[in-house]
Amino acid sequence: MASNGLRALVGTKPTKIGTFLFEFATPGIGQILKAAGADFAVLDMEHTGFGFDTVRQVVRYMQAANLPIVVRVPSQSRHHISRALDTGADGVMVPIVSSVEQAKAVLDAAKYWPDGTRGVALGLAHERFAMRSEPLLPRFAEQNARTAIILQVEDPRGAAAADEIASMPGVDMLWLGHNDLSVAMGEPGAFDHPDFLTAEQATIAAAKKHGKSAGRLAVDAKQAAQFVKLGYDFVSIAGDVWLLQQAFAAGVETIRSSSS
Repeated sequence: MASNGLRALVGTKPTKIGTFLFEFATPGIGQILKAAGADFAVLDMEHTGFGFDTVRQVVRYMQAANLPIVVRVPSQSRHHISRALDTGADGVMVPIVSSVEQAKAVLDAAKYWPDGTRGVALGLAHERFAMRSEPLLPRFAEQNARTAIILQVEDPRGAAAADEIASMPGVDMLWLGHNDLSVAMGEPGAFDHPDFLTAEQATIAAAKKHGKSAGRLAVDAKQAAQFVKLGYDFVSIAGDVWLLQQAFAAGVETIRSSSS
């Protein structure tokens, strides 16, 4: 899958499988994930110490591997969104988007004129440093077309507004922030609570209704497969830290049980 093709997969039927990067921002990570069959990766700035220097490096690693990379920015701040995209990321994931107004602000920061007011600095990483002489407008359109906008539904207000948010041109995916949603509902970790299930189903339905995608992080591959059956078409198999821990722990258990 071409690194500029992430947005073309939005709303398509095939399941897109990836993982989150919370720790391993290493030169080989893109090649490793690509060889394993990943369709995308999400570099997390919200819950890590990663700064933009790290983001710049990881985007280059992913481009070398031809693997689409999404940056989960730490806030809805305009400078977080636009800077992540200026590094060349294929998209941004934005936390706790709970209203149409917030979604509009994200789109305004992420899209060039006439779809938004993103600051203009072309010929840099998001254009692969190419020396180009075309007029601005087609270059704006090119970037607007390749930039995927993923909004996280993480509270009841976001779930209630999911249909209206998903209907907005430029919004490509609703990503359920399951832990934060359960906490915001006053039922931490109660993912089988009727209120949680209603919000989840509303989020998935909104995405499907408007031809957008729905995404969620799973604890492992088995759970990810269950999420696909619920209607998610983008799933993350845990994150880098837990994948290593799970694989190593399974190996340790195999060796110890066979030698006991």
